[in-house]
Amino acid sequence: MKTEMLAMILAGGRGTRLLDLTNKVAKPAVYYGGKYRIVDFPLSNSANSGIDVIGVLTQYESIQLNAYVSQGSRWGLEGRGKGVFVLPPREKDDTAFGVYKGTADAIYQNLDFMDMYNPDYVLILSGDHIYKMNYAKMLAFHKEQKADLTVAGLEVTYEEAKRFGIMNTDETDRIVEFEEKPAHPKNNLASMGIYIFSYKELKKALQLDAVDEKSAHDFGKNVIPYMLNNNKKIVAYRFKGYWKDVGTIDSLWEANMDLLDENNGLTMNDDTWKIYTEDVPTTPQVIGPKAKIKRSYINQGCVIDGTVENSVLFRDVHINKGAKVIDSVLFPDVVVEEGAVVKNCIVAEGLTVPKDMEIGDRSKIQLIAKKGQVTKND
Repeated sequence: MKTEMLAMILAGGRGTRLLDLTNKVAKPAVYYGGKYRIVDFPLSNSANSGIDVIGVLTQYESIQLNAYVSQGSRWGLEGRGKGVFVLPPREKDDTAFGVYKGTADAIYQNLDFMDMYNPDYVLILSGDHIYKMNYAKMLAFHKEQKADLTVAGLEVTYEEAKRFGIMNTDETDRIVEFEEKPAHPKNNLASMGIYIFSYKELKKALQLDAVDEKSAHDFGKNVIPYMLNNNKKIVAYRFKGYWKDVGTIDSLWEANMDLLDENNGLTMNDDTWKIYTEDVPTTPQVIGPKAKIKRSYINQGCVIDGTVENSVLFRDVHINKGAKVIDSVLFPDVVVEEGAVVKNCIVAEGLTVPKDMEIGDRSKIQLIAKKGQVTKND
């Protein structure tokens, strides 16, 4: 089997800053946008870019994520020699079973998988970012530059730059220095965690990193600095568009609210670049005669008899008479009973907000993820 470029999606992260949402579910499987899961974006981008071999490297609480991504037909990736392949840590030869020890180690442990397809290039992606990108254009840029590694970059504020890998470039956008989360960034071109490697260079770098006992086995901390120190050609591919790292409750809420802005840049109704997802059979949405809906996403199966403003509702949410949902995100099967009020909240799947109860705080975004949390505000 031979493919020009395959994709490897790093989807093993826990996402601890998403609190109870990731207690039993890996971060890439968290819900987003009324219909989707976060991992739908790199998968759909890959399929839309013409990539038909995708490895998804899972680790933390992976049962639900493994079952979800293994359905390659959702992204049109079924058939001989193509598909979505789940790649958890595994025992090989006489080595002890272990976990992925870092981003680079995760890819290194799957060199045998990549060798099966003998790619010229490998695209490495994060499984927990929301954006649309044509990776075929990035590959064309990589070839044009005759690069060993191309890193997608996005300009951020200097305050945000402290949280990212920062790329310092020359006038041709060749990267001359890579700083991982610098306290005093020299510029604001942040790595998006999207890499295209020429496979021969990637394989060589990973094999050397694997035997380095001092290495953290991380792309940003180890592999990219190694390649820079050995005069490999690394270039920055500047991305212009919407991109969101939903690493916190606030950023997850913000990303959902962004969809309600008609100029958000994601254009989820674009038929030329669809984001594919699971299509769950359910009933049509029902809008009652006294329902009031303003600037909101309402998915199928929802029954709305109350008020919904500036909110995102997943499938099968019920808003009863006299209830109000304002500036909130409600995951599947949430019920807001008669007279209840929900403001500035993310409410996890399957919870019920009792009759006449008010939850939420105007001063901050509140996550309601356990039944015991649904208590009346003082």
